[in-house]
Amino acid sequence: MPLSLVVFDLDGTLIDSAADLAVAINSMLAGFGCEPLPVPEVRRMIGDGVATLVARALAARHCAHADRAEAAQIFTRHYEAGAIALTSAFPGVEHALRALRAAAIPLAVCTNKPARITAAILESLGLAEYFARVLGGDSLPFRKPDPRVLLSLLEAFDCRPEAALLVGDSEVDAATAHAAGVPFVLMKHGYLRGPAEEIRCIAALERFEELPALIDTLRG
Repeated sequence: MPLSLVVFDLDGTLIDSAADLAVAINSMLAGFGCEPLPVPEVRRMIGDGVATLVARALAARHCAHADRAEAAQIFTRHYEAGAIALTSAFPGVEHALRALRAAAIPLAVCTNKPARITAAILESLGLAEYFARVLGGDSLPFRKPDPRVLLSLLEAFDCRPEAALLVGDSEVDAATAHAAGVPFVLMKHGYLRGPAEEIRCIAALERFEELPALIDTLRG
């Protein structure tokens, strides 16, 4: 079946946002009198949405006295104020998106990051124009790895699961794709928590420049 839709995760797939997320996490922790976390440790916490990221950070610093809901609000304020200070697209991302657009393949984003921050980052990095639809972690009542978030995108594009592709960087993305029956491509430059070899995928890529050629092959 011809490829009809390519869906991308955001953090760790299209963009390297770990440094900005760490700044916001550490500002939140400081407000509760807790020690900061190094960026590599924050990287391993990314992928399941704001609430889970904040909960993991609080647990890592044993901040049991902090209210999680309040901490999430504080984190979000800090992150919204500096979400693009240190964030950049991974090398080759825009070139690949341009090539896919030229091939007339619809593109979408499916992320657990809040939609408003996602839109601001994509616009700031000059990537927003490539995507026909963007779903954030607060766009629907559910989020990855719940397959319904991905299936809702497929429905919007009238696309069967086997005619789509999810490109992501983590176990969360892989679980979402498999649950939805969508083929999965792993970007190895992202925020994996375990070995890439343990992720079931149709391809594991080192560089974004490899993606257009892979998709050409899949299209036959």
